[in-house]
Amino acid sequence: MLCREFEVLMHDKFQMSAMGELNFFLGLQVLQKEDGIFLSQDKYVGDILKKFGYSDVRSSNTPKDKENPWGKDGTGKDVDLHLYRSMIGSLMYLTASRPDIMFVACACARHQITPKECHLHAVKRIFRYLKGHPKLGL
Repeated sequence: MLCREFEVLMHDKFQMSAMGELNFFLGLQVLQKEDGIFLSQDKYVGDILKKFGYSDVRSSNTPKDKENPWGKDGTGKDVDLHLYRSMIGSLMYLTASRPDIMFVACACARHQITPKECHLHAVKRIFRYLKGHPKLGL
């Protein structure tokens, strides 16, 4: 019912026609069920894991280390700024359908000016978490 109303609205506003059941929309995978609509980006998760070389790593149960999120001392050597920002950008795009990583991704994004090894380590843990939980969504 909700999908049909959306279809009518889009047709009236933008002169669009329906081409069957919606599966992908702006990078989001859409699964329509009897009890609602499920949005996920598991294909994108697989793509970014492959892009950054995390396809074959062991997974993590949580996106952040609760006891010590920034490592032992919270400092360290500078890391490749381009790599760090690219990884953060990929995670920020993913937060559209993954509220489970929103807090920790934003916490890591705060360190984009001068990221250290401990910050990169925290970002890598998020990727390991995604490896173990690729199919979560809204």
